[in-house]
Amino acid sequence: MTLFVDTNVLLDVLAKREPFYSAAAQVWSLAERGEVKACVSAISFNNLYYIIRKAESKDKAREALRLVRDVFEPIAPDARITNQSIDSPLDDFEDAVQFHSAVRAKARYLISRDPGDFPQTGPPVLTPEEFLATWSSSESGRAK
Repeated sequence: MTLFVDTNVLLDVLAKREPFYSAAAQVWSLAERGEVKACVSAISFNNLYYIIRKAESKDKAREALRLVRDVFEPIAPDARITNQSIDSPLDDFEDAVQFHSAVRAKARYLISRDPGDFPQTGPPVLTPEEFLATWSSSESGRAK
């Protein structure tokens, strides 16, 4: 199963942001163990670097990028994703890039702490907690 993980979920883990850390870390761990394939938009690397560098340091930011690189498959925002995002009715351009990248990745679920920011079409958008409930409720431990 392929998941697409929004930048805010990555930040919840990397910055150990409470009360979101635990569920986000569990999703990350599923990807790390190879129980799910997890993708991120390549723009998440830019966003993470900028935020962590400002809050911590360049060294911490680079280490965070390495951690993400080693677990998540980046989806490049090519011209089609860029154009779809520019023309999207979504208010936030970055959310549009995330959404169209999730569609490109053929993600089963888009995992975000802000599911209301995304359209109802395309992959279902779940919070980490909602995804974990779906995951654990399936008979085989894998959401259908």
